[in-house]
Amino acid sequence: PVITKAIEAKRPADLPKLIEVLIQVGKEDPGIKIEINNETGEHLMSGMGELHLEIIVDRLKREFKVIAKVGRPQVAYRETITKEAEVDYKYAKQTGGRGQYGHVCIRIAPQEAGKGYEFSDEVKGGVIPKEYIPAVDKGIQDAMTNGTLAGFPLVDIKATLFYGSYHEVDSNEMAFRIAGSMAFKEAVSKAKPVLLEPIFAMEVEVPEDYMGDIIGDLNSRRGRITNLGERGGSRTIEAEVPLGETFGYATDLRSRTQGRGTYTMQFSHYAPASSSVLAEIVKKNG
Repeated sequence: PVITKAIEAKRPADLPKLIEVLIQVGKEDPGIKIEINNETGEHLMSGMGELHLEIIVDRLKREFKVIAKVGRPQVAYRETITKEAEVDYKYAKQTGGRGQYGHVCIRIAPQEAGKGYEFSDEVKGGVIPKEYIPAVDKGIQDAMTNGTLAGFPLVDIKATLFYGSYHEVDSNEMAFRIAGSMAFKEAVSKAKPVLLEPIFAMEVEVPEDYMGDIIGDLNSRRGRITNLGERGGSRTIEAEVPLGETFGYATDLRSRTQGRGTYTMQFSHYAPASSSVLAEIVKKNG
């Protein structure tokens, strides 16, 4: 199976050279894939197994004199809300001369998984001029990039702007963008936010003698067994496992089955993480 690891230069000054060398190695070895995770900013290296990656890292050191560190990639967690909340927020700032004024009342509600973000304008009577309403939407989207629990992007939320006010002199787009952002953050804190973790569908194929041990190992990784079957004299185990628990699985499976076990995995969905997982992430991120 393809194994992915985060790779970085041990010395920051070596980073440009590391990137240049990784590109060169990727051209020489079609089995190696190098990419940058746009969300985490990590450099990721994928190869055909742990040994393959170890050989590449050794080459970096011996041939190119670049010492690299490899480790687990960061998991792309998400955050969402579990109930409705309303907030009346007024942003007013006076610094002498022209000030800043934006007043919004918003309601947020959870959407079904995968539906994404939706903004609804229900302002009546011109209490907020039409030209300022897109700024409120932008402010909310700004705030969605950093959740209130652990700083991960928020997903599957409907935001409704239903009331507010403005000042003929002090109101402007920036004031309403800030008001929208601050109101949304306050609303999220009231809407019982939860951390979501990526769940992968995994299929493991092993000789029957190892089946009990492999099921026990998947359970210890917080996996949920969804189906057991047979294929060509071997047993198959289908399970849903949190991505954060799958790192290093290829090596563990090989060790537990004397090299006779194989597996495949693909993204399935996001699911709420337990409070213990959240606490561990918050601790790790400081």
